[in-house]
Amino acid sequence: MWKLIERLGPIAASAAVDTLTLDYATRTRGRFKATSDGGRELGIFLDRGPVLRHGDGLAGEAGQTIRVQAAAEPVVTARLEAGLPLARLSYHLGNRHVQLAIGVDADGLGWVRFPPDHVLEELAARLGARLEHHEAPFDPEPGAYARAGEGGHHHRHHDHHHGHDHAH
Repeated sequence: MWKLIERLGPIAASAAVDTLTLDYATRTRGRFKATSDGGRELGIFLDRGPVLRHGDGLAGEAGQTIRVQAAAEPVVTARLEAGLPLARLSYHLGNRHVQLAIGVDADGLGWVRFPPDHVLEELAARLGARLEHHEAPFDPEPGAYARAGEGGHHHRHHDHHHGHDHAH
């Protein structure tokens, strides 16, 4: 078993000897066993830190390098006009404290991607989004308060009241 012990950040595909395709939930963990795409048995032993992102490298004890890939998984992509409509949708979904991937397609149409959730889907539809249920890589935006070497949900302590409590 190869023991992978170091986060390398983004690396070129050519810099890795193998790839490891993982869903989002697994990429949030620091310690787990997995099988690489090439069939190698891997033990992941990382410090607690940021979520593994698509394209990140992991280094092993013997110097070998593996590149992480985001697996296709069930998602909902809400599409609508870029600019204020996309900002409004992102604001309201983000106010629900869910992980979101945000982008603009080749036609200039904005999109927000999230795990399937009927409440979020209804909200997105009410705000004018066209919803697509499909499988795609889920690589959400990192938190604005996340710093290198830290993971999890971080807030600066501030007063904000919007109908629910936080555990800080």
